[in-house]
Amino acid sequence: MTSFGFDQHTIDRLIAAVCDPERPLDRAERDERFARAAWSGIAEPGDGSAGALIAAVGPAVALRSVLEAWPIDRTLRVVGELDSFAASALEPELAGAVKRWQPRLKSAEVLHALEQAARVGVRLVAPADPGWPSGLDDLGRHAPVTLWLRGTAAACDRLERSVALVGARAASGYGEHVTMDASAGLVERGFAIVSGAAYGIDGMAHRAALAGDGTTVAFLAGGVDRFYPSGHDALLGRIAASGAVLSEVPCGAAPTKWRFLQRNRLIAASANATVVVEAGRRSGSLNTAGHAAALGRPLGAVPGPVTSPTSAGCHRLIRDYDAVCVTTVDEMAELVDGVTDAGGPVSGDPTSEETRVFDALSTRSARDVQDVAARAGMAASTVAAVLGLLELNGRVRERDKGWVRAS
Repeated sequence: MTSFGFDQHTIDRLIAAVCDPERPLDRAERDERFARAAWSGIAEPGDGSAGALIAAVGPAVALRSVLEAWPIDRTLRVVGELDSFAASALEPELAGAVKRWQPRLKSAEVLHALEQAARVGVRLVAPADPGWPSGLDDLGRHAPVTLWLRGTAAACDRLERSVALVGARAASGYGEHVTMDASAGLVERGFAIVSGAAYGIDGMAHRAALAGDGTTVAFLAGGVDRFYPSGHDALLGRIAASGAVLSEVPCGAAPTKWRFLQRNRLIAASANATVVVEAGRRSGSLNTAGHAAALGRPLGAVPGPVTSPTSAGCHRLIRDYDAVCVTTVDEMAELVDGVTDAGGPVSGDPTSEETRVFDALSTRSARDVQDVAARAGMAASTVAAVLGLLELNGRVRERDKGWVRAS
């Protein structure tokens, strides 16, 4: 028996080697995992067309439609039977997407990726699996199809309370000192540290977290079988031993400029808040900050000397993009835990309705009553009443386009 042109025994063997042995999968689940592994190499990170097609029909049917070269009309008809809205959205882009995917339909590459993953102890993680960072779901159609994990799934589960610390590769002594204190202090307060394992600020964030026996997670732009940068091979090995090293591209995939930029969205989405410690005007960490802002995640920036070009990007975030100026570990923690207008921790004994409405709001992106009601799972009339109470308490405020948490 064959699936996707492969002997079923081969698929079963490869998937069993990269999935949790304590969670046996049935045949349909094994085919689904294999399809996700294949898609991670066929589509570039963040490919919204692939994400929409997979979300509509599942990874296995989506892969079969491409491998068997279904006519576009047939694929759209199958999508439409399950989700007419998705079919309408895919119609103008699917033909072009298929042309992008076809040159990568190489069976040898997915087999090699899975074999290499098994060789170095990499796990394949799908949405809803233990170890899947729930924040990635906020990326919608641009979320990863799967993740390749080198490390422990338990470390990824700690991302439910986490802060991303990012910044310049060419960090100054000032930037590294602030990063070391920030990472160590956040770990002491129970936060996991997320970063990208680059030289400079990223590397210091990971090292300080490890030194404090904390949890740290690194997202790579290439395959996790070959650590990058090579100068951080030992550091990444230590991260994998107690934390997690993750990538959305398969083993053997090379890091590229585009993949670095797309990797940044994973850092921003997986963490509760992002802090840019030090960044020049053109630093790649500003891209991470942009993703955090687009997702409505709290964004902080550490000020530096006004004469220092390595802090110019942080100053720009504060001046032009409403990043919160953070100078202490407590202020960084407050990005996640919240503060009152008086500057202290949120106090009182809020009702469950107040908690649900507050959790459904963002500090940056204004959301109208209907949006908040959908996120909170409450009636719009109840949400409107609760927002009024929260506004009186100074915990939320109303903008032209909706409601936000008060900073």
